[in-house]
Amino acid sequence: MNVTEAVTTRRSIRAYLDKPVDLETIRRVMDTARWAASGCNYQPWEATIVTGQPLKDLQAKITTTPPHAAEYDWAAPGTEEAYKARLDGVSREMFGAMGIARDDGAARMAAMARNATSFDAPAVLFVYFPRLMKEAQWSDTGMWLQTVALLLREEGLDSCYQEYMALYADVIRDFLGLDKERYMFFCGMAIGYRDPDAPVNNFERERVPLDEQVKFLGFD
Repeated sequence: MNVTEAVTTRRSIRAYLDKPVDLETIRRVMDTARWAASGCNYQPWEATIVTGQPLKDLQAKITTTPPHAAEYDWAAPGTEEAYKARLDGVSREMFGAMGIARDDGAARMAAMARNATSFDAPAVLFVYFPRLMKEAQWSDTGMWLQTVALLLREEGLDSCYQEYMALYADVIRDFLGLDKERYMFFCGMAIGYRDPDAPVNNFERERVPLDEQVKFLGFD
């Protein structure tokens, strides 16, 4: 798989096959991802990948604990109409693929609640970093996560970024033995093999046209 194929076939997978992820494969991906871009070579990202019974134990704690406010805001862009329209568009397609009506609030909530068990993915990457890291290092962490996702595609694996997990930061930090005063919990990342027949993995996605996002100056 070349880079273009990895980029265009990566998508947020929300239904996984009941197939374990091999440790050697995951280690190979994570070892290569160390070479992601990092300003000043800080390499701020840290993570724990959990599978098997430990993952079930953690998910049991998550699903029996009320969520709390995340320590950062991922929803702010939704206050501007252009960005809200993008969110509404993907929500419409995703829930439509699952056969959930727009006015069926209970079904929508149940579908979103599946985030708590990472859509039954066999492994989950939990990402965190020291609180002294600022915006530039958050960006570096995002570039590292994208690198991980593309390397997973190369291995035939899939993923789903989960900022949703920030609603359970305290539970996750406690389970992983992380000092709350030192560590900001960032997100989870479901990892596994996609179910190719699941409608939620196959709805059409939209992207803003290139010329609305990028300008080109000085080219002939």
